[in-house]
Amino acid sequence: MGDGQPGLALQRLLQLASPSLPVGAFAYSEGLETAVADGQITHVDAVADWLRGAFTYSVVPGDLAITQRLHTAWRAASIDDVTTWSARLLAMRETAERRAQERHLGHALANLLCAMDMTEAADWRLGRAHAPAVTFAALWALAATRWQIAVTDSLSAMAWAWLENQVLAAVKLVPLGQTAGQRLLFELAGDIPAGVARATALSDDQLGGSLPGLAMASAGHETLYSRLYRS
Repeated sequence: MGDGQPGLALQRLLQLASPSLPVGAFAYSEGLETAVADGQITHVDAVADWLRGAFTYSVVPGDLAITQRLHTAWRAASIDDVTTWSARLLAMRETAERRAQERHLGHALANLLCAMDMTEAADWRLGRAHAPAVTFAALWALAATRWQIAVTDSLSAMAWAWLENQVLAAVKLVPLGQTAGQRLLFELAGDIPAGVARATALSDDQLGGSLPGLAMASAGHETLYSRLYRS
């Protein structure tokens, strides 16, 4: 439950994962735009391979596994642990654009949560005490814990939000038809439960991942001649 009302946690979770959440996540392709421009991705099967690889080797052992630890830290009111895990996730972003994306989304979500009277988000805003270590995951975990959202539900929704944004970017960039995009989203969403289960079973020394192709695509995006997305 959230806010003491039965069923409200689900509504809060849907709002948190909604593509209409005003944090600007729609502006980032995370290297996908470069991969399309370079001819690495030209059809739906190539998109599926790219996204499945990113989810398996980056999102699961990085974003999801660390977000689980951020949940634990927020529940224990351990700001030192929150800062440590958030900084670790930020350090895993291999390029300037990926780090800028993480900071921008984190600051944006901190501002939004402050506007919704979640005062604990204030010190994560731009220029405040914890701003240097801010990540989207840290503020997501804050919202989820304070709204009494179960950690597995929170991680599933985070994975869904990432996947939906990436598929929408592919629909525009490749391009894919809307029906093809929805079929792809339906297919890849089937990987989320197992991914969440794996993320929650990882030990601390198993966290992190390296995807050279994604990192190179992200770095190449900085000098891409024409860009629709910010990463």
